[in-house]
Amino acid sequence: MDLLSAAYSATSDEDDDDLPPSFPPPATSSPPPTTSFAPPPLKRPRWEHQPHLPPPRPFLQPPLHNAAPPSSGRYVSKRERALLAASSASLLPPQTTAELDSSGAFFFAGSITDTNLRADILHSLRRQPKPGPSKSMPSKLSVSLKGHTKAINCVDWSATHAHLLASAGMDHTVHVWNVWDKGNTIARVLKHHTAAVKDVRWSLHGPSLLSGGLDCSSQLVDIVEGKVIKVFKEEQAVEVIKFDPSNPNIFLSGGSKGSLRLWDIRSGLVTKEFHRSLGAVLDIEFSADGRQFISSTDTTRSNISENTIIVWDVLRQVPLSNQVYTEAFTCTCVRYHPHEASFVAQSNGNYIAIFSARPPFKLNKYMRFEGHGVWGFPIKCNFSLSGKELASGSSDGSIYIYDYKSARPLRKIEAFKEACTDVVYHPVMPNVIASCSWAGEISVFE
Repeated sequence: MDLLSAAYSATSDEDDDDLPPSFPPPATSSPPPTTSFAPPPLKRPRWEHQPHLPPPRPFLQPPLHNAAPPSSGRYVSKRERALLAASSASLLPPQTTAELDSSGAFFFAGSITDTNLRADILHSLRRQPKPGPSKSMPSKLSVSLKGHTKAINCVDWSATHAHLLASAGMDHTVHVWNVWDKGNTIARVLKHHTAAVKDVRWSLHGPSLLSGGLDCSSQLVDIVEGKVIKVFKEEQAVEVIKFDPSNPNIFLSGGSKGSLRLWDIRSGLVTKEFHRSLGAVLDIEFSADGRQFISSTDTTRSNISENTIIVWDVLRQVPLSNQVYTEAFTCTCVRYHPHEASFVAQSNGNYIAIFSARPPFKLNKYMRFEGHGVWGFPIKCNFSLSGKELASGSSDGSIYIYDYKSARPLRKIEAFKEACTDVVYHPVMPNVIASCSWAGEISVFE
């Protein structure tokens, strides 16, 4: 027994820190003894599979906190434990988490809460918006957001979580931005679409997003858990989506084949269809009471402009007028005025036209908003909270703000080097505006 004890204690304490007990002692270079006496052979160690040290985890996996040794029953050395701890601690900056779901569709980067916002922004968000025109128009760059790799089609502020902004890109992704977060402004990157995302809208049912894309689907996503709640499949690319303002369970979709459908998000089924020989639907807009909506379609295949803009009766599923706009241009955007009985249309003729929202929906031939450019880009426009100003993107990369009553230009903001595709007023702070570009950039001005 003394001889066996001496044999098993041949390794040093330092070696025990780096090698499991089942390892044989290292070989020595000293010559074998010349005497005839030989100690008994060392006990043969039982063979066990020794896995290699795992490589550092990729960035998209969650960091390891208080990582425990593997549960395979093998010995883990101090050096291996130190490497595991170091790799888990260096994955992400403080107060940031990252997660990729099993399908690779959702990337969690930062927080969606408002706990890390600038104090002045947090104070402004908690105030109720005041009626009337804003005291100052947006002019100063507040935040620049970068993350998309291709053109951005639209942006949308959350009405219930007003520090969050969503964007839909040609890079197949939807980004959720915690705009004024002092840490990481990218809150979520959603990759649930397999083709370009053309439109995105916030739902009023909690922090969830509805998006439509060229993969012939609209998808409702819970951004807290990062899960697709429901998928609405079509036989056409989805170009535009809008929630019914009178019923947040209903949304309208328009597609590349001209089909217009009302969907119920609870059942996932189509409740109404609006049939007409239309080109691709470019935009849609509900009236405030949800009884009517406007559709703008591409009529470039024909020599007539009939059906360019159609006003629909939702209940009867019939057009109230299909000869609203008779000029030989398509309209990339239509918007109802928030308070008055009128609507506007962004024309490819490089101007915004004004129409009455009451039959016979006449075009105002004596006033239009001019100065910006469209030139074939999907340029959008939007009203301010008060309806006193109308802001438009432009093919020259600038934002143009007009006085609604006179159509007089009030301000030009040079935002991007490439076309500014969308511009949206903040739902709470009237002097804040978000814009996006054909180059994949987002700028927020205040």
